[in-house]
Amino acid sequence: MANMNIEKASEIFNRIKQEINKAVIGKDEIIKALMLGLVAGGHVLIEGPPGSAKTTIAKSFAKTIGGTFKRIQFTPDMMPADITGFNLYSTQGTYSFIEGPIFANIILADELNRTTPRTQSALLEAMQEHQVTIEGKTLTLKLPFMIVATQVLAGGEGTYPLTDVQMDRFMLRVYSQYLSKDEEALIINGIDAIDTPDINTVTTPEEIIKLQELTKKVNVSPGIVNYITSIVHSIRKDPDVAYGLSTRSGISIFKCARVFATLDGRDYVIPDDVKRLAYFTIEHRLRIKPEAEMDDITPRMVINKALNSVPVPKFDM
Repeated sequence: MANMNIEKASEIFNRIKQEINKAVIGKDEIIKALMLGLVAGGHVLIEGPPGSAKTTIAKSFAKTIGGTFKRIQFTPDMMPADITGFNLYSTQGTYSFIEGPIFANIILADELNRTTPRTQSALLEAMQEHQVTIEGKTLTLKLPFMIVATQVLAGGEGTYPLTDVQMDRFMLRVYSQYLSKDEEALIINGIDAIDTPDINTVTTPEEIIKLQELTKKVNVSPGIVNYITSIVHSIRKDPDVAYGLSTRSGISIFKCARVFATLDGRDYVIPDDVKRLAYFTIEHRLRIKPEAEMDDITPRMVINKALNSVPVPKFDM
């Protein structure tokens, strides 16, 4: 892998970050998660309270990428066909297919947990297989394809918790918290520019696909792969866990680590990459036993235990 290619990958990320920061402040972690998900070929779930810039970040990110973008505002009365599309039949016996918003490069699924499980499930095939099936006909989606979903706080009025199967389809989950006092002051002072940010498209879908191919060449040693699987298996065996992690957990760490290394200017993955990504790729997939929850055991505590107990592989350059 040529150094110039790695440098270009880092340059693209920096350009994206610079553009998004025209609209938001203090959200660098979320911006990086979006870039990791896009280049790793996964989907990202952003959680947080209302007014914490979840939608603004996702919309700004999509604009920097170019390609096609659709926003779906989820509501309780939404139907699966509102997402996938439908066949419109005429009185003459002919029909035409009306594409749903799922046929775009980047989809903002806004407040996903405000719609019913039936409608939520319409995303499953698209997220896993990059295709949708409508009346027995399978249609391929555009590439690159990414769903950026936002979710309001669980238990709020008019919400439907995402199923474990749905949560497992998200490669990463990040939190959008309220800003600090100083960050909020910067927002208020610069609100006129932030209200109408001049966000430019700084890359293309074609360039993203090239980045995806580039990251597949990143070296992941057998020791690192063993480290990833050891962490996953350690968590599966934890007595406080209700049931084990799926194989997607390890795959998510593996793919994101390759992208993380590339954006950091390296063509190899190190153990610290795995440690940094473990929380974002695993925590939302964990279910703690009820009796353990009563003892205030959290998914993050279980992950910490695994990271502290699994031996870190020696890394030789």
